[in-house]
Parts: sequence; C-alpha cells; structure tokens
Amino acid sequence: MYQVPDQSGKLAVVTGANSGTGREAAKQLAGAGAHVVLAVRTPAKGEQARGEIVAAHPGARVEVRRLDLADLASVRDFADGLISDGRPLDLLLNNAGVMNVPQRTETADGFELQLGSNFLGPFALTVQLLPLLLSAPAPRVATMSSGTANRAAIDFDDLQSTRDYSPTRAYAQSKLADMLMMIHLADLAAERGWPLLSAGAHPGYTRTNLTISGPTLNGGRPGRVESLLYKIVPSQGPEQGTEPLLYAATSPDAKAGGYYGPRWGLVGPTRDTRLPRSARDKTLAARLWTEAERLTGVSLPTRAL
Repeated sequence: MYQVPDQSGKLAVVTGANSGTGREAAKQLAGAGAHVVLAVRTPAKGEQARGEIVAAHPGARVEVRRLDLADLASVRDFADGLISDGRPLDLLLNNAGVMNVPQRTETADGFELQLGSNFLGPFALTVQLLPLLLSAPAPRVATMSSGTANRAAIDFDDLQSTRDYSPTRAYAQSKLADMLMMIHLADLAAERGWPLLSAGAHPGYTRTNLTISGPTLNGGRPGRVESLLYKIVPSQGPEQGTEPLLYAATSPDAKAGGYYGPRWGLVGPTRDTRLPRSARDKTLAARLWTEAERLTGVSLPTRAL
C-alpha cells in the first residue's frame, strides 16, 4: 500500500470526506500530520467521520465545515470562510460526487445534478480557492474522475441533459469534465508559472456508498443488470481505492497533468494511467473551462493571482 509522506504543517481540504474514499483520504492525510478540513454536505456525518479519524490518530487536527457542491452559494460561503482565515491551502482533494441518478434532477442553481455536483461545483470551488492555493509553497489540486469517462463525450448542445437524459451518460460526461478541468488547470499553471500541481485519479471499482446513494435517489432503484454487475465485477475496499487520489495529492513522483488509477483497471495498486483521447484535447478543455466560467459566474481572480 502507498504510504503518504509526512504532511506536517500542511492544510488539506477533502470534499465528500464523511465516507468512502473521501474519509479514507482524510484519515491518511491526518495520520501523516496534515491539518484536514472535512468538507461535507451534512455536518453531523462529518463529525462522526472526524471522531473515527481522531480515534485512529489521537491528536490529529481535523475540522468539519459544511459544503454542498450542488449549491454555488454554499461553495462561495465555504471558500469565503477559508479565505477569511487567511491560511495558505496546500492540498485540495476534489473527491465528492454523485453517480447514476435515475431521474433527471437539478441542483439549487438549475444544473443537471451530476454535472453540477461532480464538475461545476468543484470547478467553482477550485477557482475560488486559487488565491489560497497559490500562497502555499507547493500546492496541489487532486481531482477524482472515473473509468467511465473513457467512453464519454462533452455534449455542448445538451450539456444539462434536458433533451435526452441517461443516468450513466450524464455521469460519464461529468467525470470527463473533471479530467478536462484537471488538464486545463495544469496548463494554466505551466503558462503562468504557478507552483501548483494539478493531477487526477480514478478509483477503479471501489466499494463505497456512491454506487448506492445515486441510483436510489428520489426513490429510484438500480436496474437488474446494474445490480448484477455490482456483485460480479472485481472490486476493492476504500483503503486501496483511495490510493490513486492520495498518490496524485502527495507523491513526489506525481506529475502535473498526471492521471493515476489501479494497475488492473478496476483493482490493484496505483499506476500511471493514460488519459482517453477526449481528455487530451486541449481545445476542448479550454472551451469547457470557458463554459464553466459562464455557467457558474466564477472566473480566475486575475488581480489576486
């Protein structure tokens, strides 16, 4: 298993840190000495996760702050709270997400839920936190994607899936969007001489409540084929599945624009993974970034940077 290097003195934000890969990432970062902010939609669940982390690592510095990525006002409040603290941010782990929502659902801002929660919310959060990130000596943004993005496309004509909604297609599009965000942020850092490292990861098939919470939203149920696949496809626990994200966030060998996942695709130790062709399209990444700025009303704070 990957051993997280010493993170003493660093501040880390982990989204979706109350369960699954987010909780495991927060636990390992706290155990390595980082001050970890559990960014969660439900503070009570965050406090439970905090208790478990502190029980495993007595003396760990862990705090809970509310963040709902499906609500841009909540994203703004969360970012403003950190900015008012004034402490440089060393690590941002964009981990939270929702998967395969059976019926088209909208966020507080009218976005399709998977696109809004998985991409537009994390985009707004990342951009608004850039001043804090760039005040740290060697900041990193690690973004969780998914192997489903390999067969996805960005449909600019129906980005919000208003005309034709498919749970799996909307999810795959949102995770390809995460890849493109990661790549464009890495390119921006290189062009502007920022010390920031932007890298991505995917967890393979990791057993978390992601595969349950999304399909059962609004009273939905996973399809028979989907349920069968969950049972027969090789899978792994969060301890192993979180490794690629932690590698992207902390390994001295991680590279800007690097993408990391399980060695055997669904399970196994971390390896360098080739991005799908669509995610290597720099023009597409720049176009999507511009569209995300338009939709969220959040753009690079030029003066602060």
